[in-house]
Amino acid sequence: MPKLTGLRVLDLSQFLPGPALTLMLADHGAEVIKIEPPTGDPARTMAPFEAGHGFWFRNLNRGKQSLPLDLKTPEGKARLTALIATADVFVEGFRPGVIARLGFDYDTVSALNPAIIYCSISAFGQTGSMAHHPAHDMGAQALAGFLSVNDGPDGTPVVPGVPAADMAAGLTGAIAVLMALHARHTSGRGDYIDLAMFDSLLPWCAHIAGPALTDGIAPTSATGRSLGGHPFYNIYRTSDSRHITLCGREPKFSTNLLTALARPDLIPLAHSEAGPHHAPLTAFLTETFLERTRDQWTAWFHHHDVAYAPVLDFREALTQPLIAERGLVVHADGGHHLAPAIRFTGEPAWQPAEAPILS
Repeated sequence: MPKLTGLRVLDLSQFLPGPALTLMLADHGAEVIKIEPPTGDPARTMAPFEAGHGFWFRNLNRGKQSLPLDLKTPEGKARLTALIATADVFVEGFRPGVIARLGFDYDTVSALNPAIIYCSISAFGQTGSMAHHPAHDMGAQALAGFLSVNDGPDGTPVVPGVPAADMAAGLTGAIAVLMALHARHTSGRGDYIDLAMFDSLLPWCAHIAGPALTDGIAPTSATGRSLGGHPFYNIYRTSDSRHITLCGREPKFSTNLLTALARPDLIPLAHSEAGPHHAPLTAFLTETFLERTRDQWTAWFHHHDVAYAPVLDFREALTQPLIAERGLVVHADGGHHLAPAIRFTGEPAWQPAEAPILS
């Protein structure tokens, strides 16, 4: 039986962070009721779009139930009030203050159901000077310093390909909800979670935050050993204008590679910390990797113990053998689904399920 069978979740969130949170619960058996405005979650009609429901919407909301309610009307309020009495978890993603104006803030909801776990998701939290500042994922990434360490050749930050703030909030929120549910087993009381996308990002920065906090130095791609400042943790172009990455700085890997490339003289340099002094090693690797295609290098590395990977585009990534071996993409209900990452022995985690129809 799925781990969360019997758990009822009311999800008033839209777009990505909240739906990502409740998807993790739905994938493991929770009954998730998606409370949508009469016009539906805007993600229903956002690109990329496939026949029927968009891929994005379907893969964030599969297995959930949809209940359109106009929470500005007495009828909508009454329907949600009745559901609150039966629910274990309440998730909302409005800008701070909006849910209170609708009459469903934590104090009101917990008075109806003292055992409920209530999670509010926002960009910068319910308190502080930025609480009411409008922002989506990239705004949170910008203020958390994430964009600054993803800079292009001219030093200009690039638009992130992955909504890290959204997904960090979804993952952090799911963990927080489950922790609160666990505590409820002994206390019998619910709890309130003030979940900020901004807050959720900062713990992911432990590997680069040290210099900023202790020395007042901002990490950059030129000096950060995990940001491209070390030749053995970097990306290189190949002769066919594709790319490969060296993704491990352990001495054994650099020793193996530079010995195989007949440049053992560069091994001591490879074992030193990141910095501009690595320029000769970086130049050698840059020139060397331009001598073969990406796939030729992949075949070559197969015979050498080096932390390496070809840089795949998303089409290649989702069709490589590893995807099928791990069961990470499922074709069902007329579309493709990205399977859950969390698996348990004896539990399939998720059975193919359609996205909810807006009735």
